[in-house]
Amino acid sequence: MNIALGLFVTLGCMLAGYVWMGGHVAVIWQPAEYLIICGAAIGTFIVANPMKVIKDTGKGIVDALKNSEPKESDYLAVLGFLYALMREFKNKPKSEVEKHIDDPSKSSIFAKYPEVLARPDLTQFICDYARLHIMGNARPAEIEALMDEEIQTIRHDGLKPYHALHAVSEAFPALGIVAAVLGVIKAMAALDKPPEVLGELIASAMVGTFAGIFLSYAVVAPIATKLKTVREKQLHLYMLVKQTFLAFMNGAMASVAVEHGRKMISAHERPTINRVEESLTGTPEAKAA
Repeated sequence: MNIALGLFVTLGCMLAGYVWMGGHVAVIWQPAEYLIICGAAIGTFIVANPMKVIKDTGKGIVDALKNSEPKESDYLAVLGFLYALMREFKNKPKSEVEKHIDDPSKSSIFAKYPEVLARPDLTQFICDYARLHIMGNARPAEIEALMDEEIQTIRHDGLKPYHALHAVSEAFPALGIVAAVLGVIKAMAALDKPPEVLGELIASAMVGTFAGIFLSYAVVAPIATKLKTVREKQLHLYMLVKQTFLAFMNGAMASVAVEHGRKMISAHERPTINRVEESLTGTPEAKAA
């Protein structure tokens, strides 16, 4: 919604200012120029990136448009799931807990938290380190180092679409110049035409420069920045899982470990401790405790 509103304001103010100064909108409507610029941008994007990054860029743009940042309900769901899982570790034999880890889709715990199961990468992250805890050989410091490395890898992979879009946004002004040069070539071929016709051709050619700069700084670059923001905020869930697990592995009670995880949430998005307690109290595991 924010992206649509922002683009509407940007485009609306640009067109309104242009008309106000006496310009004619029909002059800047040059489909051939836009085809050259956008087509070249898409082509260079395809050349420069593997198919996996291309697909992930499409997914990232959708996430940016939907503003798919974790909400309070997502944080509460992850904290509630971790609390339930840690209670299982405390009260059940490891062999029973391992069933939940081996097949999350059939786990009764995961089934109570569809928000967690809806994030396959996060689910796998939780299961991997829960399995390490079940094995009982790794020390918390070693697991922390491993978690940090994996989170850094996840961040690196998650921001590849941002870097790809950023490269395209930087290329747009140059591609606009390419379209403008082609328009000037066309105009030079019509030097024998009346000044009115020649002026229209030159104006059409200059649209390429305008379009390249506008698309770069007013469209693609902001979308790329929004994609980066969304992806980095999605990493907060992994940091939450990391801190909660480490606290539990170091001997903290489940409720205290959850508080360690809550503190990893950004201050203006962090649910209150009372809100977390109310959420946990609503689970069968908490009532039994």
